[in-house]
Amino acid sequence: MMRRFSLLVRRDLRLAQRQGLDSLMVVMFFVIAVVLFPFGVGPEPGILARIAAGVIWVAALLSTMLSLERLFLTDYEDGSLELLALSPVTLEVLVLAKVIAHWLTTGLPLIIAAPLLAVLLNMDADGFWVLIGALALGTPTLSLLGAVGAALILGSRRGGVLLSLLILPLFIPVLIFGVSAVDSAIGGYAIKAQFLILGGLFVFALPLCPWAAAAGIRQSLE
Repeated sequence: MMRRFSLLVRRDLRLAQRQGLDSLMVVMFFVIAVVLFPFGVGPEPGILARIAAGVIWVAALLSTMLSLERLFLTDYEDGSLELLALSPVTLEVLVLAKVIAHWLTTGLPLIIAAPLLAVLLNMDADGFWVLIGALALGTPTLSLLGAVGAALILGSRRGGVLLSLLILPLFIPVLIFGVSAVDSAIGGYAIKAQFLILGGLFVFALPLCPWAAAAGIRQSLE
C-alpha cells in the first residue's frame, strides 16, 4: 500500500513539474499580493509591521485557492480519475496523495517565500520563526479542506466561484489562529495555545477531509 501511495505522490509531482507554470503563478501571486500592500497603505514602518502577519496569511490563503480548482479537474477531464478510482488503491488514499503533492508544490514554496516578504513588511524578527511554524501547520490544513471543495465542484460550471464560497468560510479559523500566533510572539505573549489549536485543526482535518473528498469524487463519477 505504501509503495502505491508513494507512486501516486510521485505521479502528481511529475505532472506538476511538467505544468510548472501553475506552481510558479501561485508563488508569483503570493509575492505580488504582499508587495502591493505597502503601495496601498503607505510605507510607514509601524503600520506595515502591524499588518504584516495578516497580510502574509491572507495572501497565502488566496494563493492556495488559485490551484485548488485543478486538484482533481485535470484527471477528471481526461478520464484518469475514473481509472484511478477502479485501481486497488482506495479513493481516500488517492486524495491524500494528491493533497501531499499539492502542498509540496504550493504550500511549501509559500513557506519558503514568507520570511523574505516579512522583511519587506518590516515584521519584527521575533515573529519570523513563529510565522514559518504557523504556516507549516496551517497550509496543510488549507490543502486538506480545499480538497473537499475541489471534489464537490467536479463537473460543475463556474467551479472557481463555487469553490471559493464553499471553502473560504472553513479557512477562517486557520487564518485567525495563524495570525494570532505571530502577533502574540511579537508582543511577547505565549503562543502555545494558538499552535495547539492549529495542530488540532490539522489532526481533525487529516482523517476527515480525504474521506469527505472521496465521497464527493464518487458522487461526481456516478
